[in-house]
Amino acid sequence: MQHSHPVVSAEPALQALKAHLRQGENVRATLEVDLDSALRFASGVLQLTNERLLAWDPDSARIREWPLTPDLRLELSDHAGLGLLDLIDDRGRVALWRFTMRVNLQAQRFQDAFAKRDEPVAQQAEDLQLCPSCQAVLPEDSEECPSCARELHTPPSTWVLLRLWRFARPYRGQLLLGFLLMLGATGATLVSPYLTMPLMDNVLIPFQQGKEIDTGLVALYLSGLLGAALVSWVLSWARTYILALVSERIAADLRTATFDHLLGLSLEYFGSKRTGDLMSRIGSETDRISVFLSLHALDFITDCLMLLMITVILFSTNPWLALATLVPLPFIAWMIHMVRDRLRTGFEKIDRVWGEVTSVLADTIPGIRVVKAFAQERREAQRFKQANQHNLVVNDRLNKTWSLFTPSVALLTEIGLLVVWAFGIYLIAHAQITVGTLTAFLAYIGRFYGRLDSMSRIVSVTQKAASGAKRIFDILDHQSNVPEPTSPATLDKVEGGITLQDIGFRYGNRTVIRDLNLQIKPGEMIGLVGHSGSGKSTLVNLICRFYDVTEGAIKVDGVDLRRFRLSDYRRHIGLVLQEPFLFFGTIAENIAYGKPDATREEIVAAARAAHAHEFILRLPQGYDSLVGERGQGLSGGERQRISIARALLIDPRILIMDEATSAVDTETEKEIQKALDNLVRGRTTIAIAHRLSTLRKADRLVVMDRGEVVEVGPHDELIAKRGAYWRLWEAQVRRVDQDDDAGEGPVIVVPPNANAHTANA
Repeated sequence: MQHSHPVVSAEPALQALKAHLRQGENVRATLEVDLDSALRFASGVLQLTNERLLAWDPDSARIREWPLTPDLRLELSDHAGLGLLDLIDDRGRVALWRFTMRVNLQAQRFQDAFAKRDEPVAQQAEDLQLCPSCQAVLPEDSEECPSCARELHTPPSTWVLLRLWRFARPYRGQLLLGFLLMLGATGATLVSPYLTMPLMDNVLIPFQQGKEIDTGLVALYLSGLLGAALVSWVLSWARTYILALVSERIAADLRTATFDHLLGLSLEYFGSKRTGDLMSRIGSETDRISVFLSLHALDFITDCLMLLMITVILFSTNPWLALATLVPLPFIAWMIHMVRDRLRTGFEKIDRVWGEVTSVLADTIPGIRVVKAFAQERREAQRFKQANQHNLVVNDRLNKTWSLFTPSVALLTEIGLLVVWAFGIYLIAHAQITVGTLTAFLAYIGRFYGRLDSMSRIVSVTQKAASGAKRIFDILDHQSNVPEPTSPATLDKVEGGITLQDIGFRYGNRTVIRDLNLQIKPGEMIGLVGHSGSGKSTLVNLICRFYDVTEGAIKVDGVDLRRFRLSDYRRHIGLVLQEPFLFFGTIAENIAYGKPDATREEIVAAARAAHAHEFILRLPQGYDSLVGERGQGLSGGERQRISIARALLIDPRILIMDEATSAVDTETEKEIQKALDNLVRGRTTIAIAHRLSTLRKADRLVVMDRGEVVEVGPHDELIAKRGAYWRLWEAQVRRVDQDDDAGEGPVIVVPPNANAHTANA
């Protein structure tokens, strides 16, 4: 669900600052911050001029100013979703501004402008890179404009359908056979009008003039008509069947290729996409393309062949009458050209809006427990109604264009028939053609304009297919931010030594990790502690290589992990998350997810080590019991022990535990802790925990703050320092004491001087 904060107008502040400028003073940069000192949404404005730094203070509603002395500097930082801008001189902090991360990019640009305040304006302009589209200033070391890169909804081109040839190439033999069958079926359908001409002139008209009917000639013509119809039916059936099979296989290959490519993309891609939209692309868009290829593309090619053959027959029969037939064509072509662009952009917008509808479903159905717990059924129903109404409005707008286009084409074709009738009667009256010729002409003209009308309808379907193809190729064209190495290093055995060397990481425009160094020995257990937002989870994501570092390197056994093939490297990593994810299937299938070929004995052994065997046997079908979607049929502790068994089964050399026991009760935590003791034995382990007592067996504790390592050492040593870790410990001890005083039951508290290896959780 998307939320937005209140928008407070900065116009009064900007007007006040403008009035405060001196004569000859020029504004070089402006920054609008959106929080006050109490972290309430309020509009503050900073302006850098060639003489001063000015600031509108939303708390006091007055202007503050500082002369641009050499010792004055701006420092930008962020923490837990909050941006901070410090104004500092030699004596310390002079002022502080706070803002949400929405403003962070603008704050970076303002800081850069402040740092270059002594440079001439012309020199600054030369250093700035501008976006060629919107002329906005680009961030340093970036060629991508943040404003334009949110999502460029470029209208799809019909030519994108030609890119489907890469999926059709393996079936080119079947396609060629289908084309030949189509050619034969189309030719067979044109025999009937041609036989009506001698049937009229040689049989029916002479009979009206008093001559007897030649039954042999009639039988010959009727046999020809029947034979042509049967041949056309057989060839059409064979053509449709073969091409339908091919189109289904092309669509299946397209779905498979898209899903395979999607799985290869980094987590950063999924963070900016909605599940419902991706499901819509892979599901409904490929179905639409399949229908287009099997039916509409086939009809379009048939129509083109039919028009070409009919045109040749008409001109060979009577060129002047054929020219009269083509009178409406320029007008129809002009209408198709005018409508095509509107349809193209309209259908692309319809696809995006439909993605919003499916995204509401993808949000609500998996989260139905939360919806019901907070009694928000009416709210979610309203969200769906609004998305559905938006979809209806967009479709109605497009239908206005389409509803006018189709009858207009039909009207022009009727006018074309009238022109042929009038001109044909004129030619008969002047004995230039026979009645049979006109009859054949009218039969051909009926088919000609029928195909023309069909082709005009295909414009809509083609644009829909082009829109769907564009959305699929948007996925296929996206390159992963975690690429596979071109010359991967071999990874037969992992000892588990990890070196983090001057690493830094930015997520979007927010710095999450900066200048971090850490050495982890093989088999060592490291505990990561720190406030929320300090970068702990980001650090383990980098070690798993879900993201790549933007600075520095992470080495495993002395080799940069970017040199390893992703599948080879991650096979040696076990992951136990705070919220374990189970797939719909049996208990055994979930335990063996990382090792699908595991025997039942190996699965049971992993479950025993994870202290899950007993509760699994109590289930109706034991290891063959089905768990609901996302494991909803099991408790949180049971799901966690199955995820531990899943990690044990693959026997990883590197183990990552992210808050593995934070969401369970005390008794369940004891069971999980026993399982974890089996899991960490002999492995390099990195464990994240807010509850510091759960890290009692860690060899070292790494304390993080604002993306940096501030302390490293055993529990006792860090307590003795009375630094950042000691403050975290004291805060938790006080909280436990308060909970105990409030009557929440007895809690064993580890004394500050307890040994980290023997303390009792």
